[in-house]
Amino acid sequence: MPVYVYRAVTDKGLIVKNKVEEANKQTLVKKLKNNGITPIEVIQVAYKGQVKKKKNITNIQDVLKNVNTTQVNTRQNVKQLSGIEKINLYLAATEKVKVRDIIIFTENFYLLKKANFNNIHALSTIIQSTENITLKGVLEDILAGVEAGEYMYTTMEYYADIFPYIYINMIKVGELSGSLTNALGQAVTYLEDNDKITKRIKGIIIPNVLQFVIIFILLIGGTLFAIPQIQNLFDELGTETQLPAITLWFQEFVKLAMKYWYIPTLVIIGIVGGILFYINTPKGKYNFHYFKYTMPIFGKLIFSLDFSRLMKAMHLNMENGMRIQDALEVSKNVVNNYVMLSIVETSINNMLTGYSWIDPFEKSGLCSPMTTEMLKIGMQTDLTEMLGKLLEYMDMDIDNSIQRIMKVMPEIAYSIVGIVLIFFVCVVLVPVIQVYMGSFLFDAYLN
Repeated sequence: MPVYVYRAVTDKGLIVKNKVEEANKQTLVKKLKNNGITPIEVIQVAYKGQVKKKKNITNIQDVLKNVNTTQVNTRQNVKQLSGIEKINLYLAATEKVKVRDIIIFTENFYLLKKANFNNIHALSTIIQSTENITLKGVLEDILAGVEAGEYMYTTMEYYADIFPYIYINMIKVGELSGSLTNALGQAVTYLEDNDKITKRIKGIIIPNVLQFVIIFILLIGGTLFAIPQIQNLFDELGTETQLPAITLWFQEFVKLAMKYWYIPTLVIIGIVGGILFYINTPKGKYNFHYFKYTMPIFGKLIFSLDFSRLMKAMHLNMENGMRIQDALEVSKNVVNNYVMLSIVETSINNMLTGYSWIDPFEKSGLCSPMTTEMLKIGMQTDLTEMLGKLLEYMDMDIDNSIQRIMKVMPEIAYSIVGIVLIFFVCVVLVPVIQVYMGSFLFDAYLN
């Protein structure tokens, strides 16, 4: 039976929440309303196959017998809420969890774990100071799972829209290897670095995309409205001056596109649908993931980030006494790229048959000679120590890659915007300049 997480407001103004099992969302909403509870948010929790009922999941009928057992905010003296208070409650209850919220939670958890707090005590402490109601509800569910004897990552997997895949698997590696504190430290670094990279790339792309969109809108608007007016002016004055050929061509193109708009729309939908269908097949997904590693500009950086995360997880596991094979088996969960996973699987199979586990990375052609050589030297000396040095080298290499991307991206963006701007000048501004300069008046006088 599907599992739903809901938040609602009672007729007395209390905010309530719970995770329940119900046949469908409509039935759940109807039952809540019939019992004087107004739903704010109802989300189905994704699951695969048969899911064992968790100890922190209760039946909807049990919840409705006694609503107060699920309340988030309690008050000594409950009063009727004003309209503004209800709006504020609604906005708070539907607040999204941002990356910064996850970073703060992870940093606090990391500090408490370093202070020798157990998971239950640390989560309870953090929940009390969490202002985001959505995240607070998620953390309470994680706490309930831990109290029931489960790992944290098992509950986090239900909230894949909040916790990134890589983050969940970092926590998983830490819990399974007994080094959750170190895993939390790595998770903080990953989230901060990823957030920093995202902001830097957005800072370059967004302004240039906005310029492109504005110029494109002006181009279409000028073609549809300004150009016909100029042509009418030419016709009224009897001049033989013609609009530029490129202007006439683009004007005709826009007219045809507007008249038969459904044809390009269907073509685009068909192409996008075909691509999505292909990349959802095993072969298509593998080829798409390989393209990610080899694509211009970003390919090397994406591979380096995945390989670095894999080596960090492996280094963490080996520091806790795991064998190379076991460390690779656990560490592969920190990446979700099929190409990297296939390399790791081949590497594990090599060890089972007595071959080098480094060969698949080397033969893939994706790893730099420096990284594979350092791994080979580590196998002859101390692999754990060498992995630490390798990670330092990769951090510098990733930073250099980011610097190169930051240098190239503006040039590419400016080139695209420049081409569109030149086209705009040729199509729209040249006819306007013709009118302004009055060159057509001389032609009209001669006639």
